[in-house]
Amino acid sequence: MKYLLLTTLFLLSALAVNAQTTAFVGVNVIPMDRERVLANQTVIVEKGIIKTIGDSANVKVPKNAVKIDGTGKYLVPGLVDMHTHLLSDSDEYPDSIGPDELRVMVANGVTTVRFMIGTPELLTLRSRSAKGDIDAPTVFVASPHLTGREQGNNFVVATPDEAREAVRKSKTAGYDFIKITTFIKAEAYEAAVDEAKKIGIRVVGHADSRFVGVERAWKAGQQIEHLDGYMELLLKADAPMKGSVSDLYIYQPDNWKSFDHMDESKIPEIARKTVASNPFVDPTHHFMKNSFGRLRTEEEIRAQPDFKFYPAKVQQQWFDFYKKNRMINTVPLEKRARWIELREKLIKAIYDAGGKIMTGSDTPEFMWLYGFGMHHELVALREAGLSNYAVLEAGTRNSHEYLGSLNVAGTVEKGKRADLMLLNADPLKDINATKNRAGVMLKGKWYTQEELNKWLDQIAPKIAGSYIEHKK
Repeated sequence: MKYLLLTTLFLLSALAVNAQTTAFVGVNVIPMDRERVLANQTVIVEKGIIKTIGDSANVKVPKNAVKIDGTGKYLVPGLVDMHTHLLSDSDEYPDSIGPDELRVMVANGVTTVRFMIGTPELLTLRSRSAKGDIDAPTVFVASPHLTGREQGNNFVVATPDEAREAVRKSKTAGYDFIKITTFIKAEAYEAAVDEAKKIGIRVVGHADSRFVGVERAWKAGQQIEHLDGYMELLLKADAPMKGSVSDLYIYQPDNWKSFDHMDESKIPEIARKTVASNPFVDPTHHFMKNSFGRLRTEEEIRAQPDFKFYPAKVQQQWFDFYKKNRMINTVPLEKRARWIELREKLIKAIYDAGGKIMTGSDTPEFMWLYGFGMHHELVALREAGLSNYAVLEAGTRNSHEYLGSLNVAGTVEKGKRADLMLLNADPLKDINATKNRAGVMLKGKWYTQEELNKWLDQIAPKIAGSYIEHKK
């Protein structure tokens, strides 16, 4: 059966639940089935599943239930990070910190994650999460990335046969998606897409503007990350260059000159074609906007709540990067601002055309940490012109719809898995309310935010202290 592995994963996750009965009493529910608020509700959770939602005056709370006062608070689905990684994916941190890294996500209200470059260790964490061995989000894992050049944890695929073999190996290993990145030739890409279709696994990732291109990815129905290749689509016909600011080409200062040659009138048609190909789009907008589009000061970075998770050496490496990197220092601010403006117009146009925007943090690069980064992404999508409700859709139900798990999670409805956030303010009025949590429920187990903040305080020095310094 197609996507049988995903179905099996959901069944396992349904087993890894807390047997305790919990009742949220007098709470405002934002169910995410449509834009509405159900006031003064009682929500009863049993064995990890939402059993009852109803007016508090009419719902009887079981005697054995743990009561949570929801007066003045808002109950929403847990968040989904569709593009993240772990520090322990690299050889600079031990695999042993992986469970704590996942707990950082939970402490920030993230209850489902998709890791975008797979490793055997991530598959192990996926299994441990599903079994309930660790406090962790439900995990999806894309394959080691298919690329045309050696880039770490990858399959180098120079030929169609190599691409097909990489897809088959990834499927056999148990990965949930095939990840495409850069420098992969068109014929190898098309072979990978064809093989993936034959064996029932979806292709996700980049659309390298020099080798694959968005049009080829559209034809394949690929789910595209980062809006890769989209700036090249906006170039005027008489532009003196073919390349713009996408993917690795972002580091080439001359490419930023392309913003003098953009045709915005193309945006509606690009949006229409995007939705016709695959309506699910993960722009990772905050990461792109605030890592490259604007300059972060050292003071800003030091003030981030996730700063303490990075060891001093890594902190200094990033400070040096921002001070010394040629691209960072030479691209004019007006070019950066134009890039952000066009990205945001594309995001809004895709949404308006019927696209289903999803949330991905692309952490923990550039001193943005997983968990925390999800809330930055929500704000960035709001700044791109999406309504607060549309942003919540991106962070909850849209991602579950793409993952094939909307029948299990992603809304606050009877029969759904109890992956929930309890917020102290209304996110439909201000999306920043997702940062102001009273607590998180993960697979039916309730954690107060006070408890979760203690997790973060305990985990930060563990992660920072686990850094492995390699001698050159």
